[in-house]
Amino acid sequence: QVYVEESGGGLVQTGGSLTLSCLVVGDILPVTALGWFHQRPDQQRRFVASVHTDGRIRYSNSVKGRFTVSRGDRQDALSLTLQMDYLIPEDTGDYFCNADTGQPTYTDSYAFGSWGQGTQVTVSA
Repeated sequence: QVYVEESGGGLVQTGGSLTLSCLVVGDILPVTALGWFHQRPDQQRRFVASVHTDGRIRYSNSVKGRFTVSRGDRQDALSLTLQMDYLIPEDTGDYFCNADTGQPTYTDSYAFGSWGQGTQVTVSA
């Protein structure tokens, strides 16, 4: 079993930046994929970005050129960082980190793997 925890959310003005961090501990050896998802109030959770051990780095079209995802692996933990630049009000919402095995391809409807509790981002106009 793995445990996922996000941090780094907050309030920022349009055009500003935030850095989100995700820490994954526990049985991390089988984990092959780490990803970020975004959920606006009353909307479904949507894929944002991911890093995979098979070399894939993926972004949703809405964040390409603005967000950068990076992964760090240690013997006892995995980390996933999301550098968010040029933020817009539409980026407001909760951001969740996912850890999964088996080289998944994340989609907006992805519901597998292990999830954190989320961290909240608010971008003011």
